[in-house]
Amino acid sequence: MYIGAGLLSRLGELCALHLPERRVAVISDERVALALALPIDAAHFTFPAGEQSKSRESWERLTDSLLGHGFGRDSGIVSVGGGVTGDLAGFVAATYLRGIPWLQVPTTLLAMLDASVGGKTGLDTPAGKNLVGAFHQPAAVLMDPSVLASLPLLELRNGLAEAVKHAAILDADHFAWLGANAGDVIAREPGTIEALLRRNVAIKVEVVQADEREGGRRAVLNAGHTIGHAVEHASGFSLSHGEAVAIGLVAEAQIGERLGVTEAGTSTKIASLLESLGLPVRIPRTLEIESIVSALRNDKKNRANEVRMVLLSCVGRVNGSESYGWTVAVPESLLRESLDR
Repeated sequence: MYIGAGLLSRLGELCALHLPERRVAVISDERVALALALPIDAAHFTFPAGEQSKSRESWERLTDSLLGHGFGRDSGIVSVGGGVTGDLAGFVAATYLRGIPWLQVPTTLLAMLDASVGGKTGLDTPAGKNLVGAFHQPAAVLMDPSVLASLPLLELRNGLAEAVKHAAILDADHFAWLGANAGDVIAREPGTIEALLRRNVAIKVEVVQADEREGGRRAVLNAGHTIGHAVEHASGFSLSHGEAVAIGLVAEAQIGERLGVTEAGTSTKIASLLESLGLPVRIPRTLEIESIVSALRNDKKNRANEVRMVLLSCVGRVNGSESYGWTVAVPESLLRESLDR
């Protein structure tokens, strides 16, 4: 894991170190390909920007292109872009010729804090997000915070929703730090952004190292994502991932409070921090509750047809344990009532 301003200029050097003597293919979306001049001699493969490209059709086109250009098992992939690119290119790497190594270069805050750490790769399907995928750890991850200076504010906020999630589940002090430094975060003060990256990556690495294959504690990283993914899907992806997760964090905290497992007032604290960062906290009235409930039924954490969620005990601590599990079954009647409110 590399974090530091100017690291992008060392991409060629780091590829030689982590993908030695391999023929390299760079995968990025069309916007990133136009915006970044990469210091690397490699073949470039692109796809249309947007969540809709995280599909089996895109995977098919990319793998067919690699085959058509004669890439073999002595090849490597470099993923350059946001979370969609990392998930898609990582899944290509995981499945191409039964798996080839890859190096990840996230260029959005969301990708740096979330998709690039942990080795999850995957695709969306009509039934929901990330329902097809594989665990495939990158050979290295290169994070250059200087690329965030030109990131649109909406994309910055996408990542901040994940930062709030990490703090809410595991670090009450970091939660307070985010609130105290919200202005500098939005202004992208370099030292503040690097501190944000290092703390959030450390939180996620700690969880992932203890449970790489999501068989137990790693489930806590899905806080806010059960409702978040369902809202995102029901909106036809007109809501960004970060916006949907922000809404999910508040809604799930409210559900936890109603179930009596979450400390009263937790949802208000989370909503206040999210709003200070410019993120939404309520489900848009234009979304149909039935569409959200339908998407919830396909969540990969569900067991025995029960919708299950990661719920907090309070800010900085998750309700659950290795003995009792990390998710809580939520009755559909309570779900519907909470979503409707």
